Amino acid sequence: MPDLSVVVVNYNTREQTSEGLASVLEASPGIDVELIVVDNGSADGSVAAFRERFPAATVIDAGENLGFARGVNLGAREASSEWILLLNPDTVTLPGSLRALLDFARAHPEYGVFGGRTLRPDGTVDPSSCWGAPSLWSLTMFATMLSTAFRRSAVFDPESLGRWQRDSVREVPIITGCLLLVRTDDWRRLDGMDEDYFLYGEDAEFSMRADRAGLRRVVVPDAVIVHEVGGSSDAGGAKGCMVMAGKVTHLRKTWSPVRAAVGVRLLLAGVGVRAALERATRRSRAPWSTVWRRRRDWLDGYPAAEATLFGRDLASA
Repeated sequence: MPDLSVVVVNYNTREQTSEGLASVLEASPGIDVELIVVDNGSADGSVAAFRERFPAATVIDAGENLGFARGVNLGAREASSEWILLLNPDTVTLPGSLRALLDFARAHPEYGVFGGRTLRPDGTVDPSSCWGAPSLWSLTMFATMLSTAFRRSAVFDPESLGRWQRDSVREVPIITGCLLLVRTDDWRRLDGMDEDYFLYGEDAEFSMRADRAGLRRVVVPDAVIVHEVGGSSDAGGAKGCMVMAGKVTHLRKTWSPVRAAVGVRLLLAGVGVRAALERATRRSRAPWSTVWRRRRDWLDGYPAAEATLFGRDLASA
C-alpha cells in the first residue's frame, strides 16, 4: 500500500502541473507516493503529457470541466493509501515537506485535517493556506471596508487570522484545498467535497463539516509549498464573481436561513462600496465593478451560479 495518495485537478495548466508533480516526487524520498491527476477537459494536451512524463501516475481524463469539488472527489475514489493529500496544480512542494506533514499527522491523531505553509513565488508568505471562519462581525467589517483599511488586523480583518505568518503549529477553522491532508477513512466518512460547489468555497464547507464531525484542523509549518495563486482561473473581476458565489453558497449551507440572508446582504454591500470607490477614483482596473455589475450571476450561489458564470447546463453537470 502506498504511504500517500496525492490528488491534483488540472485544467489547461500542463506545464505548471507537470512541474508541481515532479516536485512532489523529488521532495519525497522514502515516501511511496501515489499520484492521481484528474484532467478537467483541458485543450492543451495535458492528458497525453502527464501519461508520458509520469507513467506510474493514475491520470483520469474527465472529458469536461467538472470544477474542483467533483474533480477531487473523482480522483480520491482511486486512492489506495491511508492518507489523501489535495494539492493545487500551480504549486511546488519543497523538500521534506510531505515527510513533515505525514510525520506530524501520524504523531498527532487528535487532529483530523492538516494544512501547511504556502509561499508566493517571491518567497513571501501567502496566507491563503488557511482562514478564519466567516461571522457576522467579519462580514460587517467587509461591508464597511474596515477589513481593507485595517488589513491583517485580528479585530477588523478576523478571517485573515491576523498577522500570524503560518510559522507555528496552530489549530484553525479552515484549511484550504491547495494543501490539505486527511485520512482516507475520514474523507470517505465525510463523503468528500460538496459537489454543489464548482470553484471556491468548497474547502471552507468541508472544514466546517469536518468540525461538526469532531475533526480538528491544524497547520503544520514545516510542510511548505510555493503557490502561484489562481493558475487555472481568470484573475480580476471574473475570479471575484466565482469567489463571491462560493461565499454565498457557504453561508447558505452552513448558517441558519435568517443569519445567511443577513450575511449575503453584507457581502453585497461590501462589493457595492468597493465598486463605488473604483468609479469615484476612476481606476483603470476595476475588478469590483465587474463583480457588482454581475451580481445577479453569483447572488444565488452554487449550483445556480455554475450556469450563470460558466454557461454550463446544470442538468448535464
